[in-house]
Amino acid sequence: MLPREITTERLLLRVPVPEDAQRIFASYAQDMEVTRYLTWRPSKKLADAEHHIHDRILAWRRGNICAWSMIETKRDLLIGMIELRVKDGVADAGYVVARSEWGKGYATEALMAVIDAGLALPEVERVAAICDVENLASARVMEKAGMVRDGVLQRHMVHPNIAEEPRDLYSYAISK
Repeated sequence: MLPREITTERLLLRVPVPEDAQRIFASYAQDMEVTRYLTWRPSKKLADAEHHIHDRILAWRRGNICAWSMIETKRDLLIGMIELRVKDGVADAGYVVARSEWGKGYATEALMAVIDAGLALPEVERVAAICDVENLASARVMEKAGMVRDGVLQRHMVHPNIAEEPRDLYSYAISK
């Protein structure tokens, strides 16, 4: 079982709580640049963020998705989310960080901690992640976290903020 809290040098990764919705909505869910390479469109109302948080809390209970709110501890500031989806020996990682916090190493720090937590599970042999081939910042985060690019998934996923057609993605992974 994955830990409900993970502490790093600058971050607290913790299970989402309903009160996170307002902070998520205000910090990044409405931001077109943040959501550019994600599979969801920017939120137009607080209820979208509330629904997302509710889904993540239920996912923890079901055990199929483990999402953590990413809190910068010095400022007690919610700056993003990171999650693992564990299935068939593989833990797929995904993350989002508020634009005001880009370039500060938070995504790499959080991803490294979540990779460690995932690989500590006996049933997980590999932690994987994907990013749009144009999202070089995210590719760099994965590389700095120790992941290795293992291929290109052609026409694999729609990023609706870019196009309605499936896009090519880089596939990254790290194994035990």
